Amino acid sequence: MSDIESLKNDLVIASRILANEEICDAFGHISVRHPVDPDRFLLARAVAPELVTSDDIIELNLDGSAVCDDRKPFLERFIHGTLMAARPDVQSVVHSHSRGVIPFGITDTPIRPLLHSCGVLGHDVPVWDAGDVFGDTNLLISSNDMGADFAARLGNGRAALMRGHGSTVVGRSIQEAVYTAVYLDVNAQLQAEAMQLGKVKYLTDGEIDLIQSRLGDAKPGEGYDRTWQYWARRAGVGPDAPVP
Repeated sequence: MSDIESLKNDLVIASRILANEEICDAFGHISVRHPVDPDRFLLARAVAPELVTSDDIIELNLDGSAVCDDRKPFLERFIHGTLMAARPDVQSVVHSHSRGVIPFGITDTPIRPLLHSCGVLGHDVPVWDAGDVFGDTNLLISSNDMGADFAARLGNGRAALMRGHGSTVVGRSIQEAVYTAVYLDVNAQLQAEAMQLGKVKYLTDGEIDLIQSRLGDAKPGEGYDRTWQYWARRAGVGPDAPVP
């Protein structure tokens, strides 16, 4: 299997995982940077994540224009292209509207890592508000200008919320991006519950750094690898199930 076919295969698995773990419903998407040309990326055509197959994957330039493909792309493809243009380290991007995260994007309470598995989120999860620069919009990132403004708000972080919309996370691999997207929602749900009980003791900056260092080693059978295998099996696209 070629590098590009392997990445397409992983995008299908990732899409099924994100749907099964309820990070994405009919909406949301995941991309990966092209393995040969860093100025391009791979993303499914506009179809629900649970329905994505390898044949649905199209190739796009970082400005969001399709490469020799006239199928309907996602409107918010600009999220992916502008983030990859701004961050050479970013290899994969997940955009979703997971329900646990939404309240933190419309209140003054920030998401802060409180569980060791959630240290991947980093020290800060900022909120981007389209209205700050673009006034009244439909809240969708539908242009490179909006995408670039969002990328500036994310900065060097791992995740950012979008007011009244959802969230976006980045990773150095598809597996890392999926892990981050899932645990962003896990942290949001746990934080909302814990805040009802009293003062929450969050992870320290030092703890977050050590957790990220361990995850960054990407050892077989640990972290991203173990969760990827587990979630893939749960989604019915594990080792014993063919990928569509």
